[in-house]
Amino acid sequence: MKLTFLGTGTSFGVPQIGCACAVCRSDDPRDKRTRVGAVIEHAGTRLLIDAPPELRLQLIATGIAEVDAVLFTHDHADHTHGIDDIRAISVRRGSALPMYGPPETLALLRDRFGYIFDQDMRVIPGTSKPEGSLTSVVPGEPFEVAGLEVVALEVPHGRARVFGYRVGRIGYVTDAKSLPDAAIATLRGVEVLVLNALFRTEHPTHLSLGEAVETARRVGAGRTYFTHLTHQNSHAALEAELPDGMHPAFDGLRVTVDA
Repeated sequence: MKLTFLGTGTSFGVPQIGCACAVCRSDDPRDKRTRVGAVIEHAGTRLLIDAPPELRLQLIATGIAEVDAVLFTHDHADHTHGIDDIRAISVRRGSALPMYGPPETLALLRDRFGYIFDQDMRVIPGTSKPEGSLTSVVPGEPFEVAGLEVVALEVPHGRARVFGYRVGRIGYVTDAKSLPDAAIATLRGVEVLVLNALFRTEHPTHLSLGEAVETARRVGAGRTYFTHLTHQNSHAALEAELPDGMHPAFDGLRVTVDA
């Protein structure tokens, strides 16, 4: 089983527009962070997690030409506004791309991007549009996607409800302020945990770096990778100070896990 980080930055991305801080001016390619997303792959099946605004560029950069489904965590723009980029995938497959997530997220996607889900909309000859089908999922109830078992878990994110996902021995959680006991229980036994870590200081809707480290210890994964990173920390500095078994992720990083 393989995990590919498409993007590891916050909603601003790194570098930020108009910022001249050391990280935004860094020559280290690991400090160039597009908006957050990932692909989990096993036995020829690829699951895309979220559709960030740079999705087309991310898939090209990582050499990923096809995905079999999309798992949405929530409806915020930095996680969904690349959804039109599935056009190339759904056109080649000749059918709607399955999409899963919280019911309220899927309802908002249908409202914002109705043309993707309107099966009665006919395109002008010579043009195309993305095609997607929506399926709501329930936290804690396993479901199958293209032959892979997936379990959603619910985490708080301010007024929003965010879903993380467990696929085999990989747990992926972003935009969490905490991990409730039920989420921790779902993640027990994962080899690789992905967790957001926004600032060093406390934030009202995101785990801070210190909170993320403590949360990772509660889960007890063999390896933890932090994502949704800001320009407050360079990759090299984070790598040097994090505890053993914990690492900052970076765009394009691939992690292999025994199935």
